[in-house]
Amino acid sequence: MSDDLVTLEDVEAARDRIADVVHRTPLDTSTTFAELSGAAAVGLKLENVQRTGSFKIRGAYNKMAQLSGEERERGVISSSAGNHAQGVALAGDLLGIDATIVVPEVTPAAKVEATRGYGAEVIVEGDIYERSYEYALERAEETGETFVHPFDDEAIVAGQGTIGLELLEQFSDLDTVLVSIGGGGLISGIGTVLKAHEPGIRVVGVQPEGALHAKPSLERDELHVLEDVDTVAEGIADARLLETTFRHVRERVDEVVGVSDREIATAVALLAERAKTVAEGAGAAPVAALLSDDLNVEGERVGAVISGGNVNLSEHAELTRTGLFELGRYVDARLALEGWPATLEAVVETVEEKGAELDRLERARRGPNDHPNRIPVTVGLEGSGPEHLRDVLEALSERDGIEVVERGLDP
Repeated sequence: MSDDLVTLEDVEAARDRIADVVHRTPLDTSTTFAELSGAAAVGLKLENVQRTGSFKIRGAYNKMAQLSGEERERGVISSSAGNHAQGVALAGDLLGIDATIVVPEVTPAAKVEATRGYGAEVIVEGDIYERSYEYALERAEETGETFVHPFDDEAIVAGQGTIGLELLEQFSDLDTVLVSIGGGGLISGIGTVLKAHEPGIRVVGVQPEGALHAKPSLERDELHVLEDVDTVAEGIADARLLETTFRHVRERVDEVVGVSDREIATAVALLAERAKTVAEGAGAAPVAALLSDDLNVEGERVGAVISGGNVNLSEHAELTRTGLFELGRYVDARLALEGWPATLEAVVETVEEKGAELDRLERARRGPNDHPNRIPVTVGLEGSGPEHLRDVLEALSERDGIEVVERGLDP
């Protein structure tokens, strides 16, 4: 493997090495997302259905399969926000290598339990990923375990690049490919393949606005390190690229765009509803960019890598609900009811008659502005859009014994 940049030959060798271990994940073409973005065609590369629920097994296995017998005997250690942890854990299980993973406190419980389920030891250390990373490096020095970096390693980059080989086979004549950036290993590998195949393919990195370090790094042509990160997409909540990935991103990525957490939540909701696929925030970020006004894909054939789907069900529900808020299809309203609990029946009937969904109804804490002889209630309503929800709230206000106190919608 080259000491400078990973080559197409490196990625092809990685594909042979991991062929019997990873899934060749499906490519789902989406008319809906093409219409919403103005693209000629959109292909969703569904790495969320990969083994362990994300692309990370590709790089982890490619790296660990090349360890010497002595290195395997000493075991491996790594740090991860969750997905790389599962990749290393599964690779360790398949290769008979003891694996220890250090994760930050913000890592979703589902990812921690899945990692332990593959037989790895999990250590929770640090409030953010950087602290976990530092701890893992220190322990590797003490124990002699091999540190398996989540992204800044040529073997990891080559393994992740195998997605690019599949993408070219499944979705021809690509114009633009959208890939999330955390530490940059995924886009480094995919960019290597795409640029070797056709230098004119536009490779676009996507980051949350609260973890947007790659864009200023490219603009300044030097590594930019964030002091802190703040995003719902914990899978790409990294503070920086590192030397290996920065070299690749600088050479093989055309631009980086930032997306808000609200745009990511909207993408999560639309992927669930229209593509019938569960994506975590990091996995949905490319779709958020696809639908953003900041990226022009008019008339193009666009690939979007849905990099992972490891998300707690409660978190997915919250992201989906936030996405529906952003789309104007969900509202929280406050009602004041007479004749509790009999009036509840009128609320339910009205919502059903208007063709909306009553997602939530609960008695609220009484406030200083609430009428002392009315029962305050909050409801969550889902509808087809703002006008539909306004119609539902208007119908509720016309029912005897129901006052709509707060509508929760823009005028």
